[in-house]
Amino acid sequence: MQVISAARTEWIFPFTGLQPAQFRRLVRLVAERGGDAIADGRPGRQWTLDLPDRVLLVAAYWRTNLTMRQIGPLFGVSHSAAHRVIDTLGPLLALAPARRRPAEQIAIVDGTLIPTRDHRLAAPSKNYRYSTNLQVAIDASTRLAIALGDPQPGNRNDTIVYRTSGIDQMLDGRPVMADGGYQGNREVIMPYRKPRDGSPLPGWKQDLNAQHRTVRAQVEHALARMKCFKIPRDYRRAARTLADTASGIAHLHNIILAG
Repeated sequence: MQVISAARTEWIFPFTGLQPAQFRRLVRLVAERGGDAIADGRPGRQWTLDLPDRVLLVAAYWRTNLTMRQIGPLFGVSHSAAHRVIDTLGPLLALAPARRRPAEQIAIVDGTLIPTRDHRLAAPSKNYRYSTNLQVAIDASTRLAIALGDPQPGNRNDTIVYRTSGIDQMLDGRPVMADGGYQGNREVIMPYRKPRDGSPLPGWKQDLNAQHRTVRAQVEHALARMKCFKIPRDYRRAARTLADTASGIAHLHNIILAG
């Protein structure tokens, strides 16, 4: 028996964070990306759930981080069918590549640790868990996520992951702001550091650092909003799927923020 369905609009907001109209636009986008054309992976078998319910299942899984044996019965399907839905439909919810923007528009980048159980990529990190380092960039003017790097082992610091994740190439040609942990990346705008002799910073540098912190806080707020989807708090799936999942969550974050 199916408990949750997209046909009942009261289920949409609690499990996706989207308003019904936003959810319908998302379903149309997934259909345009080929969501209706995907078969169940078994010859002669069609999906038990229609496309809106499959999109709702994926979003609900990201929102709640329930296990497959928990999420499947809520939608009236087996846990293996729920797994196939997430595997096939999740990548279609990914964030679209950012359009070219004026070079003067500023991006803000920051890294966050995603506890990841797949030790083929995760590594012990400063949060005392096996984690991956995910780099996220937002547009300073709109606060929308514009780029995500490929997840890297969590024992690598931001200054290295900024380059190895590929996000530096995605942001090439536009000003990028970050915290002081990105030393060595000359193109990144960072706060002034105190002199090694311990002398205080001049007043004008302190003022610029205060302004820098105010602007840079936007990316930390964006990461906090993205973690309203509970799956980044404990990622149990294969690490190779984390990039698509994070991109999909960033896409939903943008839809919620844009209204």
